[in-house]
Amino acid sequence: MPARDVEARFQALDAFLTEHQGLWRPRPFTHRQLPWEHQHPELAQWLRRRSLADAESSHNQPHELPAPAPFPQLAAQALRLSAVDKLPTQPLAPARHRLNVDVPGRKWQQIEAFGAALRFAQTPRHWLDWCAGKGHLGRRLLHTGQQLTCLEYDPALISSGQALSDHHQLPVTHRLQDVLADVTLSAEHTPVALHACGDLHVRLLQLASAAGCKQLALAPCCYNRIHADRYQPLSGAGRASALQLSVDDLGLPLSETVTAGKRVRQQRDTSMARRLGFDHLQRQLRHCDTYLPTPSLPASWLDKPFADYCRELASLKGLSTGEQDWAALEAHGWRRLAEVRNLELLRGLFRRPLELWLVLDRALFLREQGYKVEVGSFCETTLTPRNLMVLAERD
Repeated sequence: MPARDVEARFQALDAFLTEHQGLWRPRPFTHRQLPWEHQHPELAQWLRRRSLADAESSHNQPHELPAPAPFPQLAAQALRLSAVDKLPTQPLAPARHRLNVDVPGRKWQQIEAFGAALRFAQTPRHWLDWCAGKGHLGRRLLHTGQQLTCLEYDPALISSGQALSDHHQLPVTHRLQDVLADVTLSAEHTPVALHACGDLHVRLLQLASAAGCKQLALAPCCYNRIHADRYQPLSGAGRASALQLSVDDLGLPLSETVTAGKRVRQQRDTSMARRLGFDHLQRQLRHCDTYLPTPSLPASWLDKPFADYCRELASLKGLSTGEQDWAALEAHGWRRLAEVRNLELLRGLFRRPLELWLVLDRALFLREQGYKVEVGSFCETTLTPRNLMVLAERD
């Protein structure tokens, strides 16, 4: 998406998300009855009748669902507003021998795709790999005559990364750095960040633009990993928006996932079904029809009998369960899970529009700092759903 289209698209997305926020903000997991169900009873009933397997098969492609109105109309509008072109690419020079050792296959493919989409008018002289981990991205981009600095907070990753750079005889500086603390950037740096989370990539944009960096490239991730309790828009257009996004709202784009293995899916479903069964119980025990937040639990809790799971979770919340029909409660949890997953398909229509709104807020901020910006995808969503990329360059 060229710079001239960024603001117009942002405004169109903003209007769409604001108008329909009553459809995507309430979470089926925490609301037994959603506010929009009274307005669209036919759609609500249609979704609630579907099975858990039906929901799973539609999760990543909710737009194709033959659901009652207004679902098809919203789906078409969401697809149109969230469409972006794939960024032009140029082949990377062949990787050094065994450079991809110690890199998971999917991650290496993401690195290759990200690198191929990097097109700057001036050849970078000093790459800065932001939140670099072991520095796999930076090493793949590094060519003769260039420098590379990798910033990372985890000492173990720094040690492993330095060993890999030494093994390949590459001149790389791996630096222990909390990027949310004081960081010194210089105008010669070309920062790159592949899936840096929330506050971490926002910090990069602010520091790089203030330091006079001429170029940067970013593929954002985990927009909800922020310290504030609400989203702080970066651009003037973002600050002017009526949308007030909570941390929960910011998690919506992340609900699209690449297909997980059978064991992981089963564990995820069991955990959610149990929580929903407990939710039904706690509403009865408290005589209060509202969701009660519960702490994250270790996976080992799923090995407990359901009755013990509920008793111990209730104890953590200061509740006493007494004797219950545990089999009926557990079955209720699984029925609720099927309903929740299918009702979530309506929210799923707004995943990409909200993510693009967030990415364009970043692009507009960079444009305000004097950058020419381009926004597009660097790979297919099957490789990673977080496939949006911002390229920025200024004189």
